[in-house]
Amino acid sequence: MKNTVIKFGLYALISGFVLFGLPFLLGMGVDFDYGELIGYTSMILSLLFVYFGIKHYRDKVNNGKVSLGKAIGIGMLIALFSALGVAVFDYIYTSYINPEFANEYLEYSIKKMGETLSADEVKVKAAELTKQMKDYGSPSFMAFMMFASVMILGFIISLISGLILQRK
Repeated sequence: MKNTVIKFGLYALISGFVLFGLPFLLGMGVDFDYGELIGYTSMILSLLFVYFGIKHYRDKVNNGKVSLGKAIGIGMLIALFSALGVAVFDYIYTSYINPEFANEYLEYSIKKMGETLSADEVKVKAAELTKQMKDYGSPSFMAFMMFASVMILGFIISLISGLILQRK
């Protein structure tokens, strides 16, 4: 199990880091409307290694058998690698590549609110959002939130993969 987790985990880590950072590494300056879509797509693509890791373990290591619990365990360990890759890139990006990311996102969000809310509602929501960004907009916290997001998606993908691949 250890070799499977390390092998597929490293694939997930590298793909998470590269896919999550690809738009920035290629200088594509993704706008915020598409950034979230690209981010979640890259997370899910890197988490495909969860399925392949469980399948590899079942077929090549464990004589064609894997329980749901074992599949979820393997999947979560592989997802941990993917989450590390995404979180590390997010930290590097928000600390060194674009340290103004939190402020830019705050401005974008307030502008977007102005399109649908009244001026009074915008003031209230903008004050709340500004406080949240002040409290939680550090690169470390944002990287932690990316890590947590990938782990949640990793659990869902591990569960689905385990249900599909389990054999006793």
